[in-house]
Amino acid sequence: MRTWTRAVPVVAGAMVLAVAVTGCKSSAGKRHSSGSHSSDSGSDSSGGKKTFALGESSPVQKSDEQSSKGAKYTVTPTKVQTGTKADMDNSGLKKDKDDGPQIPVYVWSTLTHKGGKTMELGDMDDDLVVETDKGKRTKALIVIMGEAKWPNCPAPDTSKKVSAGQSEKICTAFLIPEGQKASAVQLSQGFYKDPLEWPVKN
Repeated sequence: MRTWTRAVPVVAGAMVLAVAVTGCKSSAGKRHSSGSHSSDSGSDSSGGKKTFALGESSPVQKSDEQSSKGAKYTVTPTKVQTGTKADMDNSGLKKDKDDGPQIPVYVWSTLTHKGGKTMELGDMDDDLVVETDKGKRTKALIVIMGEAKWPNCPAPDTSKKVSAGQSEKICTAFLIPEGQKASAVQLSQGFYKDPLEWPVKN
């Protein structure tokens, strides 16, 4: 149940590839085609904690990516802000008519490497999802040509490598339909577990 949205380059030279995820709450596509991530605690079928306040860390996650298999890390969404039509107009991205008007949502997170092999930042946050007040779920924006520009939300260096004990604070942009608001940040736990969730109070 994945809907792929493409936008062509505009004057700024940016081309965007965004993934909108709808339907089944536990199936959210990935920014990378290989690997998946699992939680060591707090999200299993025995009734572990699945809802957190912004600023609370996720349970320790374990990488299944081939290059960092077994590495452990946590994800801590700290702030969520719904952007504006002006942000979208000034981003350098061409609007996709098939998706209708969209606006950005900015999610600030702290990614902390807890142990094991070195990991790329992009492998630590690629299961993040934003859910709107209308129930729409979307993955982070992927710019495949050029870059999108957002106020106070620089694109993270997803290829940056981090080792055990290191943390990075990043901002990630998501696109949602205009007129909707972000209601929660989620961390997908694969196809068979409910996602972890950080509700957003607007």
